[in-house]
Amino acid sequence: MEHACIKPVKVGQQVESFTMETYIPTDFSFGRISLEQHKKQGKWTVLVFYPADFTFVCSTELADFADKFEEFQAAGAELITVSTDTQFTHLAWKREEKSLEKAKYIMAADPTGSVSKMFGVYDYETGLALRGTFIINPEGMIVASEVNYYNVGRSASETLRKLKASIYVAKHPEQACPANWHEGEKTLTPGADLVGKVYDALK
Repeated sequence: MEHACIKPVKVGQQVESFTMETYIPTDFSFGRISLEQHKKQGKWTVLVFYPADFTFVCSTELADFADKFEEFQAAGAELITVSTDTQFTHLAWKREEKSLEKAKYIMAADPTGSVSKMFGVYDYETGLALRGTFIINPEGMIVASEVNYYNVGRSASETLRKLKASIYVAKHPEQACPANWHEGEKTLTPGADLVGKVYDALK
């Protein structure tokens, strides 16, 4: 069923300001996060939506992102996981689930689904969020997105790769990153000289 009144933000568009209640595992406290705050700090934002706490694939995904958390921070990004659970449930899940022992990222609560709807990942039939990942630049624009259904988990390494590629091209707008690009590898400079010569340019 379509909900025409909601127009989700898309890649290349600016994200409207939003705030969410949070659980912060590093100091066992509750707080609030704001996209505007990250923009003022010049930070990239990576939002990782998932269906629900105390579930199965979600535990493996959040453990994977926990393993890469320091790398996201080193790249200048704030990693935030989001579900329609409350911050209190986040605390309980973090405390009980051994897979999340290393989790240090902010865990945001979207119990009304308002932010999930903004990004087009809210499932009106279940009241849960699909597995949506969004990379937002410091100006507040979505530069990458990925949405999976409930039963397919994501790769934190691939999200990190796309983040680093997005940061690179933001600093070098005349260049483009080819498939499977990693830091230090060759990039492409689109132009007439490159037409039909991509293979040679990457050798």
